[in-house]
Amino acid sequence: MDSSPISCKTLGRFFGVEGKRLQEQYVSHLSDFMSWDQAEHAQDWLLFPDNLGEYLSIDETSLSQGELYTIVTNKAAKGKKGALVAIVKGTESETVIKVLCRIKEWARKKVKEVTLDLAPTMAKIVRRSFPKAKLVSDRFHVQQLASEAVQEIRIKHRWDAIEQENKEMDLAKEIKKPWIPELLENGDTLKQLLARSRYLLFKKEVNWTSSQNHRAELLFKRYPDLKKAYEISQELSSIFSRSKDRRIAFKKLAIWYNKIEKLGYKPFNTIARTIQNNYETILNYFDNRSTNASAESFNAKIKAFRSQFRGVRNVKFFLFRLAKIYA
Repeated sequence: MDSSPISCKTLGRFFGVEGKRLQEQYVSHLSDFMSWDQAEHAQDWLLFPDNLGEYLSIDETSLSQGELYTIVTNKAAKGKKGALVAIVKGTESETVIKVLCRIKEWARKKVKEVTLDLAPTMAKIVRRSFPKAKLVSDRFHVQQLASEAVQEIRIKHRWDAIEQENKEMDLAKEIKKPWIPELLENGDTLKQLLARSRYLLFKKEVNWTSSQNHRAELLFKRYPDLKKAYEISQELSSIFSRSKDRRIAFKKLAIWYNKIEKLGYKPFNTIARTIQNNYETILNYFDNRSTNASAESFNAKIKAFRSQFRGVRNVKFFLFRLAKIYA
C-alpha cells in the first residue's frame, strides 16, 4: 500500500473542502505542530538522538531557494521511520558539530562507520562528532569525478568544432558560396557527434545501443584522447565493482594512478590528487562495500516531498512534517 504523504489541497478536493483552509486548520489544530518540542530551534536544527545507529550517512541537500542543510541518517532504518538523526542548517563544520555533540558522548562513540562525500568539511564533522567511526568515501562520488573529466574533454572538442564550423560559414559568405556541413556516416555533423555522445560516455560499452556503438566508433576514431579518457574512467569503475579485497584494490588504484601521471591529462591529474589525498577513506569502501546511496535516496525523498507540496513556503512546518514521517 502506498504510504506517500498527500497535500491538504488534494485531500480537501476529495472531501469538498478548501485546501488552503484545511492546511491552516491542520497547522493550528489538527497536528501537534503548535506544541512541537523542537519548534524553537527547528529553523536552525533538528536532532533525534534515539535514532542514532552504528552505521550512518551524512550529506547535504537543498530545501528552499538553494539553502543547504546537512543531514545525518541511520542506514538501519532504510529510509523509513527512524532514519532521520539530524538536520542542521548550513554546511559549516563547527555549527554541525555543535549540534551533533548534544548527543551523549558514549552514544556517539558507538558509531562504527559513516559514509560521506569527498568534502573536507564533512570529514571534519564526522571525525569530531563520531570519534570511533570509520570514514568511508562514497565510491560514486569518486567515479563521478572521472566521468566529469571525460565530459570536460568532450566539451573542449565540441567548442573547437563549433568554432571551426563558424569559420567555415564565414568563409563561405566571403566567397559567396552556400555552406554545406560535412556529414559523417551516421548523418551527424561533427558538432552533433560531440553533443550526442554525452550520454554514451557515461555508460558501459556493453550497455550501448547499436546507434551508440556506431557513434562511439566515429567519435573515438577522430578523438583518440577521448577514447583513452573513457577507457581510464571505466577502468576506475571496474576497480570499485570487481575488487573484493582492500589490498588488491590498493594495488590496482596505484597502477591506475601511475597511468594517469604518464598520460598527463589535466582533468584526470586532479582526480589522481583527490584519490591520493583521500586514499584511506576511499580504501575503507572495500571493507564493507558501503556507499552513500542511502543518503542520496533520502535526499531524493525530500525533493519529491518538496515537489509534491509545490516548494517550501514554511520551512519550520516542512521540517515538522519531515520529522513526523522519518524521525
